Amino acid sequence: MTTRPAPPPTPPPPPIPEPGPGAAPASGAGGGEPVKLWLCPNDGLPPEVAGLLATHWLDAQEQKTASRFLFERDRRQYLLAHTLVRRALALEAGLAEAELVIWRSARGRPFLRPAAAGGPRGGSQLDFNLSHAGGYSLLGIVRRHRIGVDVERLEDRDERAITTIVRTFAAPEREWAALAAAGPARDRRALRVWTLKEAYSKARGLGLGLPFDAFAFTLDDERGVRAFTPPADDTARPWRFVELEPVPDVLVAVAVPADEAQDPVLHLGYGFPWSRAALRSFPLPRPVGGHPSALPA
Repeated sequence: MTTRPAPPPTPPPPPIPEPGPGAAPASGAGGGEPVKLWLCPNDGLPPEVAGLLATHWLDAQEQKTASRFLFERDRRQYLLAHTLVRRALALEAGLAEAELVIWRSARGRPFLRPAAAGGPRGGSQLDFNLSHAGGYSLLGIVRRHRIGVDVERLEDRDERAITTIVRTFAAPEREWAALAAAGPARDRRALRVWTLKEAYSKARGLGLGLPFDAFAFTLDDERGVRAFTPPADDTARPWRFVELEPVPDVLVAVAVPADEAQDPVLHLGYGFPWSRAALRSFPLPRPVGGHPSALPA
């Protein structure tokens, strides 16, 4: 029998900021499907522990991919991210981490092997999405819906990168970003829009295949999505979008389709998911979008 390494001490989680304007009241039992988020810094799992877990949990293809990285920091990021995925999914599916079989769509989006093909009975209802940047990995999990997540670190961006990002936006978003003074304030606005666009396109399973000027967000100055203009092929349903800054200058965005009959709760954990005890909860914002309108050029 394989002995699981004892979990190392996890640093205390940072305070969770309140959700933006328009947050729905917290739901009790029987509410909408909860959204689970895990934000884990690379130093949240010692390298020797990550390596040991990877040996026992990752499949042959994942281990082969890990061995190809030229730089140790990139290899560490990969091992942390993929052991995070397997541990968190194991908690949800009720299986051992090594028993999970992860497939990829034609566009490269990972998903659990369906029950009909030998996957876990409850696992086929799980959707998950992974993002990593600036020494952090972010994992989102939900049942019976799609989910997209993105994490970005402000200090990792220079002026040229921000300018390139803004050029991909719809006209109203470019104008809103330009209203802020050049420097950190403008960078923050640009990355807020970018993380939301990434999260939405990933929830759709399209990634960068969806033109970012085909849809637009109207944001409050501090935090929160005021309105969403969807692309022409996605006007049938509204969405819920969450913006968080769990760690200073680390921006997180989440996108999930909305079930207007329910008000789901978001559970956020910081650090490696040794147990569900680290999760803390707050309500998701109200739905936006679902009504097409023409975007100005």
